[in-house]
Amino acid sequence: MGRSDWVLERLLVRGTATAVESVGGRWRRVRLEGPGGLDWQPGHHVRVQVGELSLRAPRDLLRTYTVWDYEGDALELRVFEHGEGPGARWAREVEPGAPVMFKAPEGRFTIREGAAGHLFVGEETASVAFGAMMRALDGRGRAVVEAGDPADRLPIEGDVEWVDRGAASAFASERLVEAVASQEGLVPGTVAYIAGEAKTCQAVKRHLLQDRGWPRRDIVVKPFWTPGRRGMD
Repeated sequence: MGRSDWVLERLLVRGTATAVESVGGRWRRVRLEGPGGLDWQPGHHVRVQVGELSLRAPRDLLRTYTVWDYEGDALELRVFEHGEGPGARWAREVEPGAPVMFKAPEGRFTIREGAAGHLFVGEETASVAFGAMMRALDGRGRAVVEAGDPADRLPIEGDVEWVDRGAASAFASERLVEAVASQEGLVPGTVAYIAGEAKTCQAVKRHLLQDRGWPRRDIVVKPFWTPGRRGMD
């Protein structure tokens, strides 16, 4: 075992892909079994080894995926297939029985206990986190989620408004901001969880702060991606 492999063995958890399948639209279900006793909270993500360690392209080694669910010794991922990068290739090519190395669940994009209400805003890439978080709340929240294709809508419990983006870009989405602006009946003390494309996240946050007078402390933002940039997790 080389030194780099030795380091990875100590940083990453070893699991096995036991189920890989399409679950509608561009979503793929990947079930990883083996590790038990992981500390998971709804909203946490894992960083999965999707390529071989290379000094020429070390950033192609790991990709980040939000955990859809964790039960016993099995992690459930929902991977959105888009683009042609290492992560997209891994999601298409991984097969049941394949060994998978990943970092244990982590992250600060989690439910704030004691909040008067919960508002989730984002697009497809945020809907995995929203699904897990709303399920933990027994649907006691509100979500405004944009999707380009109805087939890409993941099942999310509770009060969910789906915004149809059609063929438009998810980058700096005005439709999502308009949908949030139309929301009524949000009680004071509601925490807003904003995730997905970075420019859209900024626009939604700006609307809440400037147009609604939302307390900055009650806004949690997690940009997952933006065109031409990697490593935002």
